[in-house]
Amino acid sequence: MSKRVLTTESGAPVADNQNSASAGVGGPLLLQDQHLLEKLARFNRERIPERVVHARGSGAYGHFEVTDDVTGFTHADFLNRVGKRTEVFLRFSTVADSLGGADAVRDPRGFAVKFYTEEGNYDLVGNNTPVFFIKDPIKFPDFIHSQKRDPFTGRQEPDNVWDFWAHSPEATHQVTWLMGDRGIPASYRHMNGYGSHTYQWTNAEGEAFFVKYHFKTNQGIRSLSSEQAAELVGQDPNSHQTDLLQAIERGVHPSWTLYVQLMPAAEAADYRFNPFDLTKVWSHRDYPLQRVGRLVLDRNPDNVFAEVEQAAFAPNNFVPGIGPSPDKMLQGRLFAYADAHRYRLGVNHTLLAVNAPKATTARNYGRDGLMAVNSQGRYAKNYEPNSYDGPVETGRPLSAPLAVTGHTGTHEAPPHTKDDDFVQAGELYRLMSEEERQRLVANIAGGLSQVSRDDVIEKNLAHFHAADPEYGKRVEEAVRALRED
Repeated sequence: MSKRVLTTESGAPVADNQNSASAGVGGPLLLQDQHLLEKLARFNRERIPERVVHARGSGAYGHFEVTDDVTGFTHADFLNRVGKRTEVFLRFSTVADSLGGADAVRDPRGFAVKFYTEEGNYDLVGNNTPVFFIKDPIKFPDFIHSQKRDPFTGRQEPDNVWDFWAHSPEATHQVTWLMGDRGIPASYRHMNGYGSHTYQWTNAEGEAFFVKYHFKTNQGIRSLSSEQAAELVGQDPNSHQTDLLQAIERGVHPSWTLYVQLMPAAEAADYRFNPFDLTKVWSHRDYPLQRVGRLVLDRNPDNVFAEVEQAAFAPNNFVPGIGPSPDKMLQGRLFAYADAHRYRLGVNHTLLAVNAPKATTARNYGRDGLMAVNSQGRYAKNYEPNSYDGPVETGRPLSAPLAVTGHTGTHEAPPHTKDDDFVQAGELYRLMSEEERQRLVANIAGGLSQVSRDDVIEKNLAHFHAADPEYGKRVEEAVRALRED
């Protein structure tokens, strides 16, 4: 059987892939060696800008199957009948570290799902926590700068991390999550995923509901202590990637059950706290979990760069029956995510295989740009309306309109009866066992005790005292003990 011929990128056969062309034996190399220059030039360009956040990631393909009827709440086609399956791609990630960072670190985890539906791709971009550190996107660049490497020292600085949190009391709830037992998942398979934001569902009759997504792992929650994580990072910095890859390869397909909380839109204005505040969760007593379906991962990507690093998720990718809410952080991300992909991957990133629709065909008037392959033929027009049977609008909104009123300007969110930055952090603390509380306090104190400024420490301690007096007292005593050593 003859072997396939190695070629250049233009398709010409390569005569020698072991030796560069030179001016005589041992002489200088020749500029005319097209194969050498092509290989070196491509090698120099193999890396694209990494994500500013969520750079370190893993992913897999699978499917989502509807198990329960939710047609009374949304007319989304991929949710329209029990038993319906939709292909998905799911990308997990850490948040703060770079592409070369370790997996088993104390950090939130990204949980981004791309549903390849028959009405276009639907991207649900969330985390493994139901809340976040801030509630307004104007603070997001500052928050990330405080968590990233310091411009001078080149490392993450406790002074920066805790100084930002000291000035952001709304972060107390998420800090309690992060420093608790679930702050370091044992693997991507053993953690929950959340849409985190509030979204909107609309049914066929036009009734609107606000919705929160909960993906509950069917493998059970498993987490690592700080000591276990430090040991694992030394053994295998790629531990989460290794676990996901090997589990799927040996036929152990991880799965999650999707539940939702649904709030009739009319109830949002009078809920006891702002339901669009990303730093808070909705009470399950008020809005119980309702099962929707099952997500299963059963196929690894063939090429991590092409399919995981070039995967682009944008929360503005909605389908009919699903839309945004007034959640400020979501509103900011509707722009920021897609814009990040245009920068990293180019304006035609939606044509890449992992990002292109699979169950339908994209039809629009976008043309040209870097790596354009969408000419659509000599007779296709690139304007609308036209007289040449080009694609036309439907006139049917994807979701119900959001009511707005008042004057333009920079407004704080309107206060609800029980809006508070600390109540839910205290409730989370009180849900923990004594052993969990001990680990939480130790994790917080380990970082906070390294802060150089006493005023920053005091501001953070005040947040924990406000959440729960015992919580604050124990953190304060633990910090004092470490600083006296």
